[in-house]
Amino acid sequence: MTDFSSKTYLITGGGSGIGLATARRLLDEGANVVIVGRGADRLDAAVKELDGGDRVLAVTADVARPTDLDGVVERVRERFGELHGVFANAGIGLNARTADVTEEDFDRVVGTNFKGAFFTVQKALPLLAEGSSVVLNASWLVHRGMGPGSVYAASKAAVLNLPRTLAPDLADRGIRVNAVTPGHIRTEMFDAVAPVEEAREFFRGQVALGSLGTPRDIAETVLFLLSPRAAYITGQEFVVDGGLVGSVPA
Repeated sequence: MTDFSSKTYLITGGGSGIGLATARRLLDEGANVVIVGRGADRLDAAVKELDGGDRVLAVTADVARPTDLDGVVERVRERFGELHGVFANAGIGLNARTADVTEEDFDRVVGTNFKGAFFTVQKALPLLAEGSSVVLNASWLVHRGMGPGSVYAASKAAVLNLPRTLAPDLADRGIRVNAVTPGHIRTEMFDAVAPVEEAREFFRGQVALGSLGTPRDIAETVLFLLSPRAAYITGQEFVVDGGLVGSVPA
């Protein structure tokens, strides 16, 4: 098992779902974690749940605002000095047909999902140690179209492209950049789309393994990519979807 002791990792969207599960696993392995989110109440609840003492720093910020991210970086610098990895996980959904999407919807989704991911990485660069790792969170909708998901999918397609360009751009510092692509994962965002069992069964039926994923399923892959075990992997996408994208259920 990789030793994460005394290393520090930044997780945006760290107050719930995949981000919170990743923070929990990093703490289990001895790391310090910085969780970032827009809701102070949610972050407070996450800190209590994680129960990591001084190894947890929670910072309220909107990743769509680069000035907020400046504040996050300064808090990290003051508390831990440097970073050894970033999980740019923050994201919001939009379930709307194309004709119904407003400019406000577009700016909000692209601002959080794409602009937020890009500037999270950019702002963290001064603190990232040599040989650090960056992981970005994409989506299965990059590979399979769904009518009401045009803006969300496009924003995640932009996120998925980033590792291909950031990897060579940051290689001189030994910083690796990869993406994880979740399938149907039981998070608050998923439950908002599928609030009843009939809807969840519909999505479950699309998955070759016949089950929905959990936040920890994604967290384990993120930990691998953040670790030295992935030292020769960069510019890649890791699809963690139970066979949703590449298979037809029997």
